[in-house]
Amino acid sequence: MFQLFWKGLLKLIGWKISGELPNDKQFIAIVAPHTSNWDFIIGVIARGALGAKVNFLGKHQLFIPPWGWFFRAIGGTPVDRRKSNNLVDAVAELFKTNPNFRLALAPEGTRSPVSRWKTGFYHIANKAQVPIITVGLDFGRKTVVIAEGKMPTGDIRHEMNEIVDFYRSIQGRHPKVIPDYIP
Repeated sequence: MFQLFWKGLLKLIGWKISGELPNDKQFIAIVAPHTSNWDFIIGVIARGALGAKVNFLGKHQLFIPPWGWFFRAIGGTPVDRRKSNNLVDAVAELFKTNPNFRLALAPEGTRSPVSRWKTGFYHIANKAQVPIITVGLDFGRKTVVIAEGKMPTGDIRHEMNEIVDFYRSIQGRHPKVIPDYIP
């Protein structure tokens, strides 16, 4: 019932989905490029249209009243980026303790242009041994592009370059340069 609502809403706003999420019970979906607040809205609508329960991490400021309850209810977990914490181990533990845990992250970590993407998602996926799904929000084609998942092998240099190359064909709402992977 709700999935039909989300599919209708996606169609109403003129977007479509190319590809599909895997049947895996666990994965990390990285969603990019992150250039606008609309990215989150389109992502939530697409998640509903796909009928998928996928959690996300968000900056802790999103989880304060009056909206904190809403972001938690739709699968959010706050992260305080001001503190140095072992987020990789903590999130890998979530995968270990929850056999149906799926996580979506923005590898850029911000809407602003960056010279280097964060690699925490890769380290989490490698440690938890879950596939990485690349998801592009292509505003030029109004398409959510979902590529086949890949299990990380530990060869971060090679695999990050493949990931970055995928996003070079995806146009964000406010286009920006996708930086090369620099170890």
